[in-house]
Amino acid sequence: MTDLEIAQQAEMQDICEVAASLGLTEQDLERYGNHIAKLSDACLKKAEENPSGKLILVTAINPTPAGEGKTTVTIGLGDALRLRGRKTAIALREPSLGPCFGIKGGAAGGGHAQAVPMEKLNLHFTGDIHAITAANNLLCAMLDNHLQQGNALQIDPDRIVVKRSVDMNDRALRNAVIGLGKRTDGVVREDHFCITVATEVMAILCLAKDIFDLRERLSRIIVAYTYKNEPITAGDLKAAGSMTVLLSDAIRPNLIQTLAHTPVFVHGGPFANIAHGCNSLRATRAALHLADYVVTEAGFGADLGAEKFLDIKCRIGGLTPSAIVLVATARALKYNGGVSKDQAGEPNMEALEKGVCNLGKHIENLKKYGVPIVVTVNHFITDTDEEMAFLKQYVENAGCTFTISHVWEKGGEGGLELAEAVEKAANESSDFHHLYPAEMSLREKIETIAREIYGADGVDFADGTEKTVQHLEEMGYGSLPVCVAKTQYSLSDDPKKLGRPSGFRITIREVYVSAGAGFVVMIAGSVMVMPGLPKVPAAEKIDIDADGNIVGLF
Repeated sequence: MTDLEIAQQAEMQDICEVAASLGLTEQDLERYGNHIAKLSDACLKKAEENPSGKLILVTAINPTPAGEGKTTVTIGLGDALRLRGRKTAIALREPSLGPCFGIKGGAAGGGHAQAVPMEKLNLHFTGDIHAITAANNLLCAMLDNHLQQGNALQIDPDRIVVKRSVDMNDRALRNAVIGLGKRTDGVVREDHFCITVATEVMAILCLAKDIFDLRERLSRIIVAYTYKNEPITAGDLKAAGSMTVLLSDAIRPNLIQTLAHTPVFVHGGPFANIAHGCNSLRATRAALHLADYVVTEAGFGADLGAEKFLDIKCRIGGLTPSAIVLVATARALKYNGGVSKDQAGEPNMEALEKGVCNLGKHIENLKKYGVPIVVTVNHFITDTDEEMAFLKQYVENAGCTFTISHVWEKGGEGGLELAEAVEKAANESSDFHHLYPAEMSLREKIETIAREIYGADGVDFADGTEKTVQHLEEMGYGSLPVCVAKTQYSLSDDPKKLGRPSGFRITIREVYVSAGAGFVVMIAGSVMVMPGLPKVPAAEKIDIDADGNIVGLF
């Protein structure tokens, strides 16, 4: 049975029943049908009066085609904690349409550890991402209108940094020329698109405390520079108010449920390879004030999502994780050891012993933050006892707790061992700290991330980027955290370097400030902010069957 078929057969509770397990009433919700709701502003404000629960971060090794199942484990762990009688909530990101119709597929978990309604979650959901697209593109339209209407702010058309967006993988839009046609059709200039989940507007929505903080952050977005090299912001264009209005519903966190009816807060969807990769602060905080345990995930491997969660989201939001779960699979580690995806399910101790170094590096990295770590192997039926025994010894020799998860097959029941270990870890003493202090220079920050997290020998700056870093320091942005955009497939900036690469350097080819979000973006290697579709996109297999049901979605 496919994940979609399991989800379609689920018997969901009314969303008010799900909310009631957190002490919420129907008056606290804004319903989107029977199984989806948004939390009202009054509910969010009331929740802040409650004490905060324990925050559990779920992360993983570098993703491979062989699969890791980080979201599946996140959901299964939440269900398992609830089975153990703990008041639990889960906090996830909203899936982007780009991966759904591209190559990665949906982001609702899998097997018997899923968030539902799965189809709605993976498609338009409550329209949050569409609202972000509209707000971003309104800003771009107002900028080009300003150029057309006389350019009173003296914006240099060659120094426009904001990009239009669409929530779809469309490589043809990476570079474009706009304003063609008649004189009244606009100023002719080069323009660019990024996928919506890579926009600063998405990052801002996920880091804003409330709608007033949202407006202030939107007003700080740097859209362009003048002929005199002075920054022009969304506030200068008088766009922040209208953008905020477009986002006034989208800023409210969404509530759905797992197959086992555990509450799931789903809100915001920044990619971890090109943005900060975490769900919204508002959703996480609401969950923490409504539950005793909150299980959340950060995108892609720990070198991206976890680093940004710990150094950006926790820093900006004042969060302190109580425990970290690191997810791996024997299949993925064997892939890191040199076997193909088709052979990853076959017993191969030599490949496992060679590829386990990727897991080892992530353990080393996470230990640098001072939070207890639990390593869990997401179990596949092809895994052997010998492989599991080897991984158990390896993890325990590294000083971490080892567990095996069977949540895809058994749901929460298959995660009870993990849940017990997580509870124990979350109640241990910890010394959470960031990788680098805010007062460190931007160059020192990227050097620290590259050396400590990626294992690089150092950082090289492409032409002009070092001057940009210096200029941002002079503009007063030196105290901001650094958000690195790089490939998710490797610890390095080369997707082909698997395992634990060494003897490499990170190349920074572009630098810009997301002044509203509150971080400096450094793009490493060849990572794209607008992905493309694969040769055979998932969209070719998605359809409606004779009974009107969605098929092929995941």
